[in-house]
Amino acid sequence: MSKKYAFLFPGQGAQAPGMVKDVCEAHPEARACLDSISEIVGEDIPALLWETEAAVLSRSDRSQLSITAASLAVAAALKAKGIEPALCAGFSLGEFPAMCLSGVLSFEDTIRIVKLRGEIMQKVCDDIAARSAGNPPGMAAVMGLAPDQVKEIAKAAGEAYAANMNSVKQTVVSGTAEALAKLEELGKAAGARRVMRLAVAGPYHSPLMQAAADELQKVLADITFNDPKTIFLSNVTGKAVTSGAEIKKNAILHLTNPVLWTDEEAVLGKIIQEGQAAGEEWSILEPGPGKVLCGLWKDTEFSALVSAQPVNTADHIANL
Repeated sequence: MSKKYAFLFPGQGAQAPGMVKDVCEAHPEARACLDSISEIVGEDIPALLWETEAAVLSRSDRSQLSITAASLAVAAALKAKGIEPALCAGFSLGEFPAMCLSGVLSFEDTIRIVKLRGEIMQKVCDDIAARSAGNPPGMAAVMGLAPDQVKEIAKAAGEAYAANMNSVKQTVVSGTAEALAKLEELGKAAGARRVMRLAVAGPYHSPLMQAAADELQKVLADITFNDPKTIFLSNVTGKAVTSGAEIKKNAILHLTNPVLWTDEEAVLGKIIQEGQAAGEEWSILEPGPGKVLCGLWKDTEFSALVSAQPVNTADHIANL
């Protein structure tokens, strides 16, 4: 039976001070990955990951680079152990390490784009906050209501938009500070189990990020996006994409369009089903900080086929 791995890379909100430090101490390849990133951006990346306060680390211009660095460091340790992906997907920001591991982007281009993307998005978020008397925009997870119901509540809240289709039990909404406050009020009145603000600095995957999309398009203009060497799933389409040109187009649409994660999970589930029928053994790994995507996988109808495992400690890697 052949062994295949699906790598699911986490997005913003997964960051935490000290992330993957023990992985880098146990695996020289992981530390070398961080040192290479430090050279590319001219910054001490280990210090960013291990010595930055949580509040600062949550900013787009800090979290995007740090999460990508942590994810790629874990992937480097896995590669040294002979574990490489047959399928790559990433949640929001996680699409960039997914592009790197799929061969869509070079390692250096991945890092340079992520750094600029984070800076661009943070500036737009600061501009939105300035127009709201300093109140920062953001995202909130609505739990316990159907996605369609959350979409209607978001419309009624003002500048709020359903942004992440996480699961049948959870939809994340992006919006201004005022709209998210209204969303919480309307969500609770509609019977939501919980409306929880997320540790992110902006209203991602919504029309509020159009200015950032316009700037990112300029950044990507001269960057080569190759056709993926692995199966690559897209947040924008919710499907497998085989064209580098389409992935490049989606990288811009990504900022203003919702993350169709439940659609991607369904595609992954069907690939695993078909693979198992053909004698393949699949494992799902979440390389990088946190374990959010593993939790979302548990909510799918396919979770009985194979479990998803977080990979962000030395013990996790040793046990694979």
